Amino acid sequence: MTVNPPETLAVRFEEHRPHLKAVAYRMLGSLTEAEDAIQETWLRLSGSDDLRIDNLGGWLTTVVGRVCLDMLRTRRRRGEEPLEHRLPDPVIGREDGTDPEQQALIADSVGLALLVVLESLSPAERLAFVLHDMFGLSFEEIAPIVDRTPGTAKKLASRARLRVRGATPPPDPDRSGRRRVVDAFLTAARGGDFDGLLAILDPDVVLRADGGVLTGGLRTITGAAAVAGQLETFRRMATAATTRPVLVNGLAGLVNTIDGQLFSIMSFTVADGRIAAIDILSDPERLAGLDLASVED
Repeated sequence: MTVNPPETLAVRFEEHRPHLKAVAYRMLGSLTEAEDAIQETWLRLSGSDDLRIDNLGGWLTTVVGRVCLDMLRTRRRRGEEPLEHRLPDPVIGREDGTDPEQQALIADSVGLALLVVLESLSPAERLAFVLHDMFGLSFEEIAPIVDRTPGTAKKLASRARLRVRGATPPPDPDRSGRRRVVDAFLTAARGGDFDGLLAILDPDVVLRADGGVLTGGLRTITGAAAVAGQLETFRRMATAATTRPVLVNGLAGLVNTIDGQLFSIMSFTVADGRIAAIDILSDPERLAGLDLASVED
């Protein structure tokens, strides 16, 4: 085995950073915590006495998975507000899909709706599902991370898979078709067209709105009639704000500004030609921390 000098190790670590961030983002649902997990992974690598690592990518994936698992468990032990009580951090990209960071983070269209479901899993279930179903690690590799047998790790992933499949309809593959549905939503909202809005909503549509402390955190509304009943709120937003089409976690979304200030970010999951989920982030504190430079004109 070849010894890696520290400077070479740092270069090689940076080559793996996009992949590590993608793993950590799926595990934690927080861009800030994902960066913390990556930093901790680097510290463990640079502080290792044995720099003779043949499969650096596999070693780093295992370590960042273990770091994220520890962070999830610590979050629960401290009684912190569960992240399922708020929307995960959105990843905003250009409508043309040319943002390299977004492509690396959400290559599998990891929409906010999916991340919300992942937040409801136990830490071990989440890790088994993310590492196996999203990144192809074997259960033999996952087992020691969660201190389980490979068979038990497989069961953890299976339970998680059932939860995910039952709660998140796969989005339509046609990006232009998804955007046409979102445009129809805007048209109905601006015109106060209840029937037009109802026609493009899936019967089981879910609306999640996170306004932070101002609105008491995450609010959820289900069903087409109930969501269409928010038409007046949608109309006020659509007529008062300047809207810009963007991708939010790879799906059709909108950035809404009022007098040049970011007001809200909306993400739409479109399945079978109808809106199956709407996720709205309007928490001023969290919006202020978002970097939208990559989507500015």
